[in-house]
Amino acid sequence: MTTDLTQIGERIKGLRDALDLTPEEMARKLETETEEYLKYETGESDFSLSFLQRIEREFNVDLATLMFGTEPKMNSYFITRKDKGVSAERVSAYKYQSLTAGFTNNVAEVFVVTVEPKPMESDYYKSIHAGQEFNMILEGSMGMTINDKELVLNEGDSIYFDSSLPHGMKALNERPVKFLAVILYP
Repeated sequence: MTTDLTQIGERIKGLRDALDLTPEEMARKLETETEEYLKYETGESDFSLSFLQRIEREFNVDLATLMFGTEPKMNSYFITRKDKGVSAERVSAYKYQSLTAGFTNNVAEVFVVTVEPKPMESDYYKSIHAGQEFNMILEGSMGMTINDKELVLNEGDSIYFDSSLPHGMKALNERPVKFLAVILYP
């Protein structure tokens, strides 16, 4: 099952409707401009993981529910079979497969992320979000920037970092990169 930006936007709009908030009120609570917020609702604009985490914290909604439309049900354990995690494509170059979407009240999100190479190899899609993050390269090579420091990670390499610092990833060598991402909440 794959989720796209439009479906995530529809869930955000549904949340706003359920809370009986205007787009202006919702944008104010999420610290963004109303025009930008409305682009998120329609799927016209990509949103960062930090934006989704802000919704999660502000309204006590599970990140998996926002991204994948699944309601976590398990609280003792949850198994994700090989290649069976629910997935979402936030931007055309990034595909997220959740390995924790069925577990409720989790203290971390775990994804297998695939990043397709971009024509402009120098561009990074940067993100900032609360907590810490661990990435381990499963296939390919990844260029990474953390607080403007450029790094290269190859298959088998891993990195643990403060995700409140501006960071971005890109596929290298004109090939996709696949990595395990563990995002730990503060």
